[in-house]
Amino acid sequence: MSKITTSGTWTAVTPTPANVSGLNTGHITWGVPVAGGKSGYLFSGGTIDAETDGSETTLGTFTHQNFPIMGGGINQFDVDLVVRIRFEEDDKDRNFSFRFHHFETPNDGPTPDDEVDLPTRVSPENVTIDGEKYAAVITGFKRNGEIVNKFLSPENGANSADIVAVLSRVGVSDVVITNVHHKGAVKYTQADEYVEIVNQGTAHADVSGWVLYADDPGQNFTFPPGTTLKAGQRIRIYTNEVHAEWGGYSYGSGRAIWNDKGDTAHLSDTSGALVSDYS
Repeated sequence: MSKITTSGTWTAVTPTPANVSGLNTGHITWGVPVAGGKSGYLFSGGTIDAETDGSETTLGTFTHQNFPIMGGGINQFDVDLVVRIRFEEDDKDRNFSFRFHHFETPNDGPTPDDEVDLPTRVSPENVTIDGEKYAAVITGFKRNGEIVNKFLSPENGANSADIVAVLSRVGVSDVVITNVHHKGAVKYTQADEYVEIVNQGTAHADVSGWVLYADDPGQNFTFPPGTTLKAGQRIRIYTNEVHAEWGGYSYGSGRAIWNDKGDTAHLSDTSGALVSDYS
């Protein structure tokens, strides 16, 4: 375990929207206000415990100040963040870089919430711990107890989420089951049950032919050919629903897969070797 202290600065916006200010600070803003303030991003760090065993931790808190702004012809752009991490053991600062993709959606459209995504989840920088090289991998935004891939930000307010990350060995994938939502809300079929799987590693993982299964016969899901989990990517395999934002995977089963009283999900590779399980 390493105790670390984090802080962050926003270093670049590409392409550049109108009226940008706050570069190289922890609070960047842009746009010409319609009525309220400018829109912008904040990053707030803190002191946390960081494991090197794949455990997810909070890197800091991300806030999007979302106010109506006048259109300037650019509604999608990338915003770069540098997170400065100080490890207690050696009292040295190290910088880790990430990229956020911002979509300033039309306020009068069918989906007015602005969208924030993470096209770059793995820092290009690394740190050596106990002789091994590690990089920081962002695995999602945590809001209301749920970790999601994409941050949706309603208008006229400041919307926040924790940035969840892991320290992972450089050049290695690490696919793990992180949750089994075993009791769905859909009556009888529990079609909305799901298993959540995350690649917490720094390298992409080809999971073609891997099998997700329970302990009973006929409860196998095999990933189709060409299935790759990108570094930091989080997916869900539903019992009988298809959600594109989670990869679009489904058992296609007309009955519940996971036992409400207790069950274990297993994930094995093409050789049959157990990769991960979750009870």
